[in-house]
Amino acid sequence: MTVDRALLLYVLSLAEPYGLLSDVKLQQLCFLCELQLFGKGMKGLHFEFVRFAYGAFSRDLDNDLTSLRRKERIENFSPSDQVRDEVLPLLMKGIDGNEVNEKVRDLVQAVLTTYGSQDVTAITQSVEAVELSTPQQPDLKIPIRDIVFHTTLLVPARIEVSSEFLLPAPQLAKLNVAMGY
Repeated sequence: MTVDRALLLYVLSLAEPYGLLSDVKLQQLCFLCELQLFGKGMKGLHFEFVRFAYGAFSRDLDNDLTSLRRKERIENFSPSDQVRDEVLPLLMKGIDGNEVNEKVRDLVQAVLTTYGSQDVTAITQSVEAVELSTPQQPDLKIPIRDIVFHTTLLVPARIEVSSEFLLPAPQLAKLNVAMGY
């Protein structure tokens, strides 16, 4: 999904000043971004997450990361010059002036400000301390660390929200081209 890839590149650009990034840390950062957004009744990223040995894991996120590497839009975890010069400015253009998109941006920035400097162990512990509940038992809160591996943690398509990060079709098309799709 174009929005997911563009926001993933944005997360990578925000995480870069904090130094060494790994797959595990990126997965946890994106999971925390999604949780914060859902907590505010918004959608931005649409990655499904399962419980994994190191916190939360999204196959969709991993596939998008691999695809962006193949398209040479990132090297390891660093956005390419083309991403900095074309993709991110296009994304910012779609954010500026749109209240919902600005709120999504601000929440993503807040998550990265809070957790970006943490090492993998600390951020994984933060994720594993998050308590989740099911729609059937909303009062029963279970910390992620106590959830069985490979259990689905987050399915954005099933979560109702009041607002969502959206871009006009022409801008999505330009972003797709800039990202190599």
